[in-house]
Amino acid sequence: MDRKGRVAELADALGDWAAAPGPRYRTLADALASAIHTGLLGRGDRLPAERAFAGALALSRSTVVAAYDELRGRGLVTSRHGSGTTVAAAPGRGADQTDGRVAGGQATALLQRLVDRPPDIISLAYAVDDGTSELADELVDLARTDLPRLLRDAGYHPHGLPELRTAIAEYYCRSGLPTTPAQVLATTGATQAIGLATQLYLRRGAVVLVESPSWPGCLDIFRAAGARLVGVPLDEEGIQADVLASAITGTQPDLLFVMPAFHNPTGTLMSAARRRQVAALCDRHRVPVLEDISHIGHPTALPAPVAAHGTGAAETLTVGGLAKTIWGGLRVGWVRAPIEITDRLTRLKALADLGSPVLDQALAARLLPRVGELADRRHQLRRHRLAHATELLRTQLPSWRWRVPDGGPALWIELPGADARAFAAIAVRHGVEVVPGSTTDSGDEFDSFIRLPFTFPEEVFTEVISRLTRAWDELTRHGPMADPHGPIV
Repeated sequence: MDRKGRVAELADALGDWAAAPGPRYRTLADALASAIHTGLLGRGDRLPAERAFAGALALSRSTVVAAYDELRGRGLVTSRHGSGTTVAAAPGRGADQTDGRVAGGQATALLQRLVDRPPDIISLAYAVDDGTSELADELVDLARTDLPRLLRDAGYHPHGLPELRTAIAEYYCRSGLPTTPAQVLATTGATQAIGLATQLYLRRGAVVLVESPSWPGCLDIFRAAGARLVGVPLDEEGIQADVLASAITGTQPDLLFVMPAFHNPTGTLMSAARRRQVAALCDRHRVPVLEDISHIGHPTALPAPVAAHGTGAAETLTVGGLAKTIWGGLRVGWVRAPIEITDRLTRLKALADLGSPVLDQALAARLLPRVGELADRRHQLRRHRLAHATELLRTQLPSWRWRVPDGGPALWIELPGADARAFAAIAVRHGVEVVPGSTTDSGDEFDSFIRLPFTFPEEVFTEVISRLTRAWDELTRHGPMADPHGPIV
């Protein structure tokens, strides 16, 4: 990672320090001190140059200078002319060293929010809807009619609850992908399915082809395994087939990862023709495919999965889940694959947790046959909220640019002439957490993009746009701001 990337990574890892009360130089110093005490910064590590760090944090240089002075006063750092500022304090021991921080990768700051949950911040990191009312109804009926039978069972099902595996197989059959229950492994959310596939296919130095941009949470799973990521751009039909063909021949990848249904973050729906091209390329070169179709819906409304178009020469794993359609708190996902691959994944899952929670799976098995109806209702609500969102954006932020997504819960927005990281640093001071596009790719192609979910109730989204408008005004009118409580240059 280059110097600019390391500075940006540290800026992200510090979290929502700018939202804390008090002088800005002191809250920055507190955040850096915490990073030192928890081991994120170790003895001898060099802090970023003042000017570069100020740019990454959208602050004046004087504020960073004052924060470093504060750290020197606490004995945590030392400075030498020509050598910069380095950490002097040793990290803590035992539990103090970890302190519950989420470690590593582009998604660090996003995942840390799940741990910290700052009360005054509206987070745009999660594009989630409220749970459906049908979930509560089914849960009550489950407790009344099925719970006695389930309690007579041992409760350990590494492959997954049989009725859920059957329901998933039937869903894929209706989707145009013939499937038997033996090809299905139930997981604790789609994220676990991606993690298990990573364990199976990737070793340090492996090459993974990914869409560019892509979602940082998935990319970090591959990076944690030591894989090298190679991005392939998208067009209006999905991943570009000609560039994919060149990438396959040029890198001999160990895995291709794609999101065909309402790609995250762009909202692109991969066409049936493009799915056939992807399947044919991977069959020809024997490249395993991991397709994440977390946005499931009416089984006949979307093109069949990539797995339905292949000959079987390339192993294709299809991941799904109910979080995007039913409720994020229903942590039920799955992977559909050739039987021998499913069996190997099951052994890995058994080592991890012996099997996903049975009651969650039983509830999912009841809801899955109704997923088309529930997805249609979710789609109507999102269309209404999308119309509200685009009207606010056109009125209050007319310079921002976006393409209306094919589906999904978010807009992929270009901020003309602006660094999205700098905007994100200012936005958090106005009470909104923004995901900058630079976290979605290892290059700099998306430095001016942000993802903007529109799943909030109208009054909340109106407040989001109001705060973002104030942040945008600060960035475009003034640039990085001096700390009103600290020195002014």
